[in-house]
Amino acid sequence: MGRPKPLLPVGDRPSVVRCLEALRHAGVGDIVVVVAAGALGDAVARAVTLLGATIATNPDAGSDMAGSIRVALATANTSASGVLIALCDHPLVASGTVSALCAEHALHPDAILVPVYEGRKGHPTLFPRAILGEIAVLPTLRDVVRKDPARVREIVVGDEGVVLEMDTPEEYAQLLSRLPAGPG
Repeated sequence: MGRPKPLLPVGDRPSVVRCLEALRHAGVGDIVVVVAAGALGDAVARAVTLLGATIATNPDAGSDMAGSIRVALATANTSASGVLIALCDHPLVASGTVSALCAEHALHPDAILVPVYEGRKGHPTLFPRAILGEIAVLPTLRDVVRKDPARVREIVVGDEGVVLEMDTPEEYAQLLSRLPAGPG
């Protein structure tokens, strides 16, 4: 992308703030935001300070997403029944989608829950506590999901935000074109 995705403006606030607001509005309690060490991480931490998230620093700037997830898991509340992994490059996920995943988790606490919009799998993904050890050792989240397809539940949602990401300038422009009119 060439620019720090957590701080890219989406409407009137940074991407990471939009993501955290959706989690908070859905009732998610303990939130861990993983930041890179250095000035960028400090800027992201300042952006989310008022939202009450715990900040965890990934000391390895060159690590992949799995490395950041391991940092988050080491910091997260270990008594939680599951972990919702949300990405700041999916800032249009609706709080209702997060609520639906949490409600489904209450019914199926041992399942990996993946939102699906028009046949496309998206984010965030909710992982049960029982398999968090796998996340710590398998190379990617995709490997965790594919290890045992029988434990995966696809949750059909009407929220395009689960599949709208911003890895390229073109995707970012497309995402911005999907913003509702008005503030926010």
